[in-house]
Amino acid sequence: MIRVVLPAHLRTLAHVDGEVQLHVEGQPTTCSVLDALEARYPALRGTIRDHVTHRRRPFVRFFACEQDLSHELPDTPLPPPVATGAEPFLVVGAMAGG
Repeated sequence: MIRVVLPAHLRTLAHVDGEVQLHVEGQPTTCSVLDALEARYPALRGTIRDHVTHRRRPFVRFFACEQDLSHELPDTPLPPPVATGAEPFLVVGAMAGG
């Protein structure tokens, strides 16, 4: 099981409390985790990545094992601790402003 931590506003949109657990076939990647997340919670489609291009939204970041994975290729395998469920995959709303 892959553990996913969502920001509060996306948890509200998906009607979930706490972290989400997803089953992902094969080697988990950012793309496969987001595919599983959007399949299970259709209200999240288009909120984390674009509907058409599937590119990450500008103010959304991905983290795992204290690493920023936001600029990794979507099909790059996630770190082993995420794949085993020992560590969560975090979706974080980036902050901007001055």
